[in-house]
Parts: sequence; structure tokens; C-alpha cells
Amino acid sequence: QLRLAESGGGLVQPGGSLRLSCGTSEFTLDAYTIGWFRQAPGKEREGVSCIGSSGVTVEYANSVKGRFTVSRDNAKNTVYLQMNSLKPEDTAVYYCAAGRLPCGPYYYVSTHYDYWGQGTQVTVSS
Repeated sequence: QLRLAESGGGLVQPGGSLRLSCGTSEFTLDAYTIGWFRQAPGKEREGVSCIGSSGVTVEYANSVKGRFTVSRDNAKNTVYLQMNSLKPEDTAVYYCAAGRLPCGPYYYVSTHYDYWGQGTQVTVSS
């Protein structure tokens, strides 16, 4: 089973920043839309953002719009999620996923994705 790998999570104070990375050495990501998801304890997994294969099309959940920025570097086979102005409610395990779907209004439907990472913990607390 091909997998992605997330990194960059950690503990940060409210108002702080983190940059998550998502990559793999098993296949090239440039043909895939990459989605970012998160799951907080006791809550369902939710879509956070997506970026299309060319990097032009992006989508964000309303809860992170204006604070998070998704980008990709296909030469490095890596996708990034820059998270600024973090809030305690951003605390969750963050996952990236790859799928052959357009990055569009339904990016948050997890069944559209073929490959997933194991997640990285983000904790926002003082």
C-alpha cells in the first residue's frame, strides 16, 4: 500500500505558526490533487484544504481561510500547509491524502482519495 508521510507537527502557542509537509518517495505527486484533513479527539475527520496537481487551484475550509496557505513544490514532490494565527481549536491530527479528483467544492469527501499518510499531531496550547 503506497503511503504519504506528513511532518512538521508539534506544540505551539496560540497565535503561533507551523508548516506541515507531505511527501513520499514511492510515487510522484504531480498528477494528484492533495487534500489536507484533520481530526480532533471525539470529532469526525474534516477537510481543511486542497491543492490541484498544477498548484493553481486551491480550496480552504471556512474555519482556516485567511490563516492557512497550501502550496506544492512538484520538483521536491512535496506539498505544504502553512498554518498561521493558530488557535486551540486547530488542535488535531493532520493528514494529507492524494487523489485523482479536481480540487473543488467536494474536496472534503475523503473517499475521493486513494493514498493517505499516518498523520502528524498539532497541538495549540499555552
